[in-house]
Amino acid sequence: MSDSHLDQSVLASLLDVMGEEYPVLLDTFLADSEERQRHIHEALAGEDAQALRLAAHSFKGSCSNMGAPLLAGLCKQLEEAARRERLDEVPDLVEQIGREFAIVRILLKSERQRYR
Repeated sequence: MSDSHLDQSVLASLLDVMGEEYPVLLDTFLADSEERQRHIHEALAGEDAQALRLAAHSFKGSCSNMGAPLLAGLCKQLEEAARRERLDEVPDLVEQIGREFAIVRILLKSERQRYR
């Protein structure tokens, strides 16, 4: 299951590059992701397609860099829906992003525990 949610080769590369700072990177991503999701929810509540597009784009890049391909793909769909101002599609995508991030969070926290 985890292989579909996290790309282990990306995490291995990040570990190789970051060394002892790898756990900090994981912590930073998790905290930053919470903030990015907050921005997405605020943009949705305000029906602000431009803010939603920018928030989704930013979160997409972060997820891609951290090896969370399903989450990045959902963010890309959200970015496109916002770009096309198809706000009717947005609530379902935001819900899917929330569910996928919950899985990624659990997996990354488990990964983080390996480096205490």
